[in-house]
Amino acid sequence: MQVERKICFPKGRKLRIMQVSDVQDMHFIRRAMVEMLERAYDTVQPDLVVLTGDNIHGNHLDEDRLGRKTDEFSVILRHMVDALYYVAEPIEKRGIPFCMIFGNHDDLNPVTKQEQADLYKDYPHFFGLNDSEPQLDCDTYNVPIYTSDGEKIAFNLWMLDSAGKDDGTGKGFEYVKAEAIEWYRRRSDALKAQNGGAPVPSLMFQHVPVPQVRELFIPCGEDDPNAVKWRGPDGLPYKLDFERADGYADEYPDVCDTDFGQLDAIRAQGDVCALVFGHDHANNFISELDGVKIIQTPAASFRSYGTARARGVRVFEIGEDDPWNVDTYTLSYYDLMGKTPRSMLSFFMSADEYDRTRVVAFGAAAAAALLGGTALAVRRLRRGK
Repeated sequence: MQVERKICFPKGRKLRIMQVSDVQDMHFIRRAMVEMLERAYDTVQPDLVVLTGDNIHGNHLDEDRLGRKTDEFSVILRHMVDALYYVAEPIEKRGIPFCMIFGNHDDLNPVTKQEQADLYKDYPHFFGLNDSEPQLDCDTYNVPIYTSDGEKIAFNLWMLDSAGKDDGTGKGFEYVKAEAIEWYRRRSDALKAQNGGAPVPSLMFQHVPVPQVRELFIPCGEDDPNAVKWRGPDGLPYKLDFERADGYADEYPDVCDTDFGQLDAIRAQGDVCALVFGHDHANNFISELDGVKIIQTPAASFRSYGTARARGVRVFEIGEDDPWNVDTYTLSYYDLMGKTPRSMLSFFMSADEYDRTRVVAFGAAAAAALLGGTALAVRRLRRGK
């Protein structure tokens, strides 16, 4: 049962919002990721957690531990309940309010968005979603944040769906609907009217980046140390344009395949401090496009592709006295867990990019043990034992 929730600026300090993106895990979880997220919640002590899509590895919920698949809806639904528990319970048990949007991997299974939304609603500290405007996806909504006395909306979060059900082509539509952008304009105007005609400063979250993000990547040589590891559809080497962006990128951006004028709408409304994405697991940067601040956040997932530096969370700090000035930073796995023998071993045993290395290492160890055992048996036979 959800409780009535009103997010207010805390008295005497900045509001802290933690973005957790691309958890992308299953009904049997990678424990290193859970430990990292629990450490993040305890370290930052956020006032609000925002899950920005691919909250579960939805297209693998039909598998058991041996990789066998099922098409039974009841089994897939049970697996989804388990996967969501691992994501939500660490937040819930700390009493932190949290909200979410969907990503493309959330949708790649027979459980509808609304059915998934109902599972989130089972957690008392979860809030948000749209239940009143059927032209919108349920994860297109806004979160008003009130002054510390609770009297006035002083900040706002826009939550936009950008990745929908598979359309039969093998690819979800991956765009923000025209209806969602029109809703944003109307709702922004309404908030502005309530604020004496002045725009309400906001952050806008969506899973898949806008197409214009590709403008931040430039061609480079094959041997350029900053060339992305995961390349674009043309197969050519690119790197982040460091004259326009601050941070790093290890993959060419995978972006919305249609644009209905989102950046134009944002500029016209004048209320968005930054447009914030997930989806591109191995990228972490801040830039600006056509006067709109762009923030790309790396993934939390250990079960999907990534790099050692690109697993973690993002934190936003906002002061009630100057809400237009939003501070942000990321905390990586090693920032949170320290770079110790235990944390390094835990990372090696959990992170997907080491799967092949683990197989080779364990195979070599097993072969060595087998050969060693055979040699010992031969020596014993020769000694008559």
